Amino acid sequence: MTRPALSLALIALLAAPALAQEAPKATPPGPAMSAAEFDAYTRGRTFTYGADGAPYGAEEYLSNRRVLWSFLDGDCDAGRWYEDSGLICFVYERTPDPQCWSFEQGTGGGLIATFRGPGEQTELYEMQSSPEPLACPGPEVGV
Repeated sequence: MTRPALSLALIALLAAPALAQEAPKATPPGPAMSAAEFDAYTRGRTFTYGADGAPYGAEEYLSNRRVLWSFLDGDCDAGRWYEDSGLICFVYERTPDPQCWSFEQGTGGGLIATFRGPGEQTELYEMQSSPEPLACPGPEVGV
């Protein structure tokens, strides 16, 4: 190996660990919340969830594991949640098939919800929460 090539190889070899240290490390997901942790965090509050930087929907968490869900169109669907095999599952009046999610506390605070059913793996995150009830005037108010 020529002297310039050897020098370049040595510089690249020495620089590799420094470059590797500068690369951001992926944060492993935190442990999923238990049903008791989820209930304590959500009960009595209304959460707005987002996906891909835009609002996706809102859910009000009531007593006795009851919920109201809205896609932010003014129409609400009543339901309930329960724990099944470490997941939080929801059933609604209009959607009786269970929809199961894992919930975890995000590194910056707030919930991260990951759908754990067949099909697309949707991930939602808490955009805001409030003690105010969910507004449910209905989709055809004023028509």
